[in-house]
Amino acid sequence: MDGIISGEQTAVESTMSRRVFLQGGGLLLGFALNGASTDAVFAAPASQVIEGEVTGNFAPNGFIRINPTGAVTLVMPMIEMGQGVYTSLSMLVAEELEVKLDQIQLQHAPPNHALYRNSIIGIQNTGGSASVRAFWTPLRQAGAMGRNLLVAAAAKRWNVDPASCRAKDGFVFDASGSKHLSYGELADAAAKLPMPPISKIKLKDPKDFILIGTRAKRVDSSIKVDGRAIYGIDTRLPGMKFAAVAISPVLGGKVKTVDEKSAMAVKGVRQVVKIDEAVAIVADHMGAANKGLEIAAVTWDDGPNGKISSADIVKQLERESEKPGAVARDIGNVGKALAEAVQRIDAIYQVPFLAHAAMEPMNCTVHLQKNCCDIWVGTQAPTITQSLVADLTGLPKDTVKIHNHLIGGGFGRRLEADATLLAVKIAKYVDGPLKVIWSREEDIQHDMYRPYYLDRLSAGLNAAGKPVAWKHRIAGSSVMSRYYPSYVKDGVDPDAVEAAAEPPYALPNIYVDFVRVEPPGVRTSWWRGVGPTHNVFVIESFVDELAHAAKQDPVTYRKELLSHNQRALAVLSLAAEKAGWGSPLPMRHGRGISVQFAYGSYTSQVAEVEVAADGSVKVKRIVCAIDCGMYVNPDTIEAQVQGGTIFGLTAALYGCITFKNGRVEQSNFDNYLPMRIDEVPLIETHMIQSAEAPGGVGEAPTAIVTPAVTNAIFAATGKRVRSLPIDTASLKSL
Repeated sequence: MDGIISGEQTAVESTMSRRVFLQGGGLLLGFALNGASTDAVFAAPASQVIEGEVTGNFAPNGFIRINPTGAVTLVMPMIEMGQGVYTSLSMLVAEELEVKLDQIQLQHAPPNHALYRNSIIGIQNTGGSASVRAFWTPLRQAGAMGRNLLVAAAAKRWNVDPASCRAKDGFVFDASGSKHLSYGELADAAAKLPMPPISKIKLKDPKDFILIGTRAKRVDSSIKVDGRAIYGIDTRLPGMKFAAVAISPVLGGKVKTVDEKSAMAVKGVRQVVKIDEAVAIVADHMGAANKGLEIAAVTWDDGPNGKISSADIVKQLERESEKPGAVARDIGNVGKALAEAVQRIDAIYQVPFLAHAAMEPMNCTVHLQKNCCDIWVGTQAPTITQSLVADLTGLPKDTVKIHNHLIGGGFGRRLEADATLLAVKIAKYVDGPLKVIWSREEDIQHDMYRPYYLDRLSAGLNAAGKPVAWKHRIAGSSVMSRYYPSYVKDGVDPDAVEAAAEPPYALPNIYVDFVRVEPPGVRTSWWRGVGPTHNVFVIESFVDELAHAAKQDPVTYRKELLSHNQRALAVLSLAAEKAGWGSPLPMRHGRGISVQFAYGSYTSQVAEVEVAADGSVKVKRIVCAIDCGMYVNPDTIEAQVQGGTIFGLTAALYGCITFKNGRVEQSNFDNYLPMRIDEVPLIETHMIQSAEAPGGVGEAPTAIVTPAVTNAIFAATGKRVRSLPIDTASLKSL
């Protein structure tokens, strides 16, 4: 959309009288989205918006600005990283404000927990498939409040009852339709009206939606197609220098030697900056910086983690997983039920470390000065980034300006501020603005990885083959303990056990515990979902094992266990029906099914695969049924299902980060393989219409696709996949 502004937007506090506050012209509406206030409050008038910065004495979270020209600006509380959130959240406002989608302009929100808190997560960040869930009501309230005030202003001018007026496409019409005023003409007058409490604002009945639920075009498509979109890596500033970096290949290692003389001899190289964990070559352009870094021939002191290997990490997990963990769920008497079961099944599942490998590698531009620091970056967590930079520099937080940008792939990687902090450390030694760009090798080898998990499961079946006991122990890193420590209760990481502590099935005796095991020399973090991306694979694979042990069809078996859960049953039934479950397939072809409740949505997928005689796997078709509650844009949901499915498939088929001598062995797309376009299966999406509250979509297909594929492999070959990525050598025809 032409109106998207990619420059800086930072909230500036000011002291302002009511008279000055109202004189500037225009209407700015804000709403406290964190529950701290029940009333809407005015924010700065439009004339106070200078160079994209929103100023004024106000405390909203999400807000609308309407200036005297009629332009409507939404300061977006979430960040766009390809998931379509700028479109879906704009649709929420446009629906209630009664404007067309193309009448809304966007600005990136400044860092401010109090104003832009994601209520699902508790801080200002974009993640957890939470954007629509968190802002479904608040942004609709923002639009409805604006509409009511504008209608009231028009009615006052015409001396009529506001109930006789109506708003449409940025205008207010009288009862006859012969009179009309634009929102721009009404903005000043609306800004002077008393604000009714939000409790008095009536939202549209869903049956009256005009925009929500339709296939609206993405507002950011045109600028991405024609190159006007500005990502963090596109930042250009006068006098800017560029830096290429080499980071210690072993976590905790330090620089040993650098050939500074040779690096400085490269034309265009200006500085060699050494800090404990990295070397940066600062130059006039990236070509010189990269060449200088290559010639610098950096060597390293590996430190205490120089001998760590993947085998060591797995042994640690195996050892620790034999010990009891923090109890996440304990219903009934699992020990007694297992002892009395007619049949017992035990299994161990493992999933590897995974990198994000986003299209846009990590980068950050910094201008560090004596009294302030400006950061140009694409971040999912602007307030955390701001706070960490303030701590590092010793500057007051309000002097650290985060100029956020569109993100070329986040997947949770940009919830972390490590790349920004490294850039700031280097910028301390450089005059003027500095752009630091990681190479693809640095990006993959210094990622913060999806944790390695090892799961132990046991189940007991009765004479009818139904599970009477379910025991599940999860061993792995706790991302929550580092990132959101207050969320960890009694040793249980709620993310690590998500989708496992409360599976959708009827299980009379269930015991789930979590053993925290932090691998040495490895940093772990979010990865397009974490807990469900391993738990759903484990649970749905194990349920398939139980169905096989009970000699029952996997779909029929699940249906009996879901009779109490109508939404889960509905997506399972729809996916099976649309996939033609039970219809014949050729030899070494198979179908597999999975179902989950995660991120507030119910999802089921059926995968159809072909396993060649050499063990290679071709995923032919994926059928997805999803109930995500009330949905905003079906087109975006389909795109998210496709993208999330491919992301999950890539990991299932190829994803694996391994360590040798403390070093990550993978370095680029030649040995950390992405799924190729000719490997992508046909992906079908079927949405269930629902009146339930919105659920998340972006991470759901990533979590559910893997067990659908591995269960299909079992159907095709009779060989069970219990560790990832899929070992094709084990699937060879004998």
